[in-house]
Amino acid sequence: MLFLCAILVSTNIRNKCTDSIVKEVVYETDYFSQGNKNFPYILGVYALYERLTNEFPEVLFESCASGGGRFDLGMLYYAPQGWTSDDSDAIERLKIQYGTSMCYPLSSMGSHVSVVPNHQVFRNTPLHTRANVAYFGTFGYELDLNKLTEEEIKEVKEQITFMKEYREVLQFGTFYRLKSPFEGNETVWMVTNEDRTLAIVGYYRVLNGVNQPYSRVRLQGLNPDMIYENVWNHTENYGDELMNYGLITSDATAGEVPGNVTPCTDFESRIYMLKGKKVQEVR
Repeated sequence: MLFLCAILVSTNIRNKCTDSIVKEVVYETDYFSQGNKNFPYILGVYALYERLTNEFPEVLFESCASGGGRFDLGMLYYAPQGWTSDDSDAIERLKIQYGTSMCYPLSSMGSHVSVVPNHQVFRNTPLHTRANVAYFGTFGYELDLNKLTEEEIKEVKEQITFMKEYREVLQFGTFYRLKSPFEGNETVWMVTNEDRTLAIVGYYRVLNGVNQPYSRVRLQGLNPDMIYENVWNHTENYGDELMNYGLITSDATAGEVPGNVTPCTDFESRIYMLKGKKVQEVR
């Protein structure tokens, strides 16, 4: 895969284009002519992509959202995926990827597990949360593996194994937005495979709480007559129950933390794996 950020976002070109566009907006007296500089620039980018993709048809190009707003629908014609944002913080990415998913498929959204403290907001988030967000996109790592602990290396291997096994549904399944990061402390989304025998739910909580109420989230897209096993705790529920009553998401924040339960922290997240089976298979 070749990233086209360096070619299309060189500082000199970006600054000149930005300056010219600003001057155009401020000083242009003919308001109907605004955009005359930006439009041919984008056409030039398309022309460059046309030449590159024709000459190197086996290369996977990734476009970049930085600078000139190049994560547009026209770019997907040449590059099937784009770097969604230079802001790679997992918590920031909840809103970024939630909003982007309104128009773009998950397979086109560049999403990486980046280093902490994060380079944009200097926030420390757990490794599993960074991965749990990045799963719902192209997935990758943007950090120095030599600086990870042995435990973190083991966790990274497990994350890669998980992504390889479920890449098809994570990138090409049917995506449902269940709880918006713009409306509260929790974000929930999910994907299902084509025959609805597998659902993967991403649950994210920004800040921890004390004595929180018991909680659940109503799922979508399941087969109402199929029984789903929650791989996380091995409970079984019908699809219609999970869609109407909801998936239980209560954890150690609800009441006093018992001795055998792992305490929760800020920036907590979980992946719920739901595997469906027909009723006759259960019997």
